Amino acid sequence: MIKAHKIRLHPTPEQANYFARAAGTSRFVWNWALAEWNRHYEAGEKPTALKLKKQFNEIRREQFPWTWEVTKNASDQPFLDLGKAFTAFFEGKARRPRFKSKKRSKASFYLANDQFELGDHRIWIPKLGWVNIAENLRFKGKVTGARITKTADWWFVSLTVEIPGELPEKRKGAVGIDVGLNRLATLSTGEGFENQKFLTTALKELRQANKRLHRRKLGSKNREKAHRQVARLHYRITCMRDDVLHKMTTRIADCYGIIGVEDLNLKGLLKNRRLARSFSDASLGKL
Repeated sequence: MIKAHKIRLHPTPEQANYFARAAGTSRFVWNWALAEWNRHYEAGEKPTALKLKKQFNEIRREQFPWTWEVTKNASDQPFLDLGKAFTAFFEGKARRPRFKSKKRSKASFYLANDQFELGDHRIWIPKLGWVNIAENLRFKGKVTGARITKTADWWFVSLTVEIPGELPEKRKGAVGIDVGLNRLATLSTGEGFENQKFLTTALKELRQANKRLHRRKLGSKNREKAHRQVARLHYRITCMRDDVLHKMTTRIADCYGIIGVEDLNLKGLLKNRRLARSFSDASLGKL
């Protein structure tokens, strides 16, 4: 069984700068690899992740020496991720891979299990050293990898753990679930879960924060500060919504072995301009 544990990091300013550089390296390599993939493909060739990685390594030391300043995974993993992304695209499971923007894409980079070490409330990272973390790993098992990400002002590490053990017992009951906007979920047993509408509740505060953001001068420190405030508000809303969804789905999964969920055309529903925000706030896709 594979489980994940997301933990907040407490880096020093110097360590946060390292994270930003590693994430920037990962983004740069992804964009370089995607551009080369497109160029080879248009020329009638069949590019692969391994071919592109070899091509990059041949010119890396001369053209991109700054990529050696951070962990090697920051420049190795994007090739593997791009290969998987194109495989999913050709199989019709995902859209075509796109270039990553510094402003719009989430800052992140991957660490293989041989590229970090866990200690007591800390994690060791190559070329950086020990970084404090908010809590110790909750699960006992083989740690298979980690991804460092930034959300709003904060850095997090998501650890994947392979846990030995038997699968949970099969539940005997069956239930159907009808989803909606007023009631987030109504079970065929009659039990219901209300939609908390976290975005709607925080909409006034969010609008005020966005107004402050757009009144600030482009490129100024005050605009950057206002942008972080908006990001923190969105993160708080996401956390509250996820908490409700996870508790609800865990409870349902613990009680029933067969669960039927209403099939919705979410893309079509989101085209309704009057209800699009309400559907997004309910997060029916995640449910």
